[in-house]
Amino acid sequence: VQLQASGGGLVQAGGSLTLSCAASGLSIDDFAIGWFRQAPGKEREFVAAIVWSGTARRYADSVKGRFSISRDNTKNTVYLQMNSLKPEDTAVYYCASHRHPYLDETYYSREFYTYWGQGTLVTVSS
Repeated sequence: VQLQASGGGLVQAGGSLTLSCAASGLSIDDFAIGWFRQAPGKEREFVAAIVWSGTARRYADSVKGRFSISRDNTKNTVYLQMNSLKPEDTAVYYCASHRHPYLDETYYSREFYTYWGQGTLVTVSS
């Protein structure tokens, strides 16, 4: 089982990036998928999650209105569209599969995610 996160890079404040999370060895339509991020010296934090069908999404308050999570189950891939990026969005971004296909009260808690990608670095310059 592997989740491959990609699409990170260096962008100026106000810019946009789209991250991808490609799965192999599992069918992502069996799972809710989440994005987390970890900035230097900080704990890994929840960013966004999407239910298996794509019909429900959750976002951290810090990214609401700027980030959008989506999925294409035919491509076994989940995306994170990031707009209006800020320097404080600088972090390594990770995708992970939740233990359930739906989003319950555990969606923001990393210990309920089973498989993790290796992370992709997003750097936002001011």
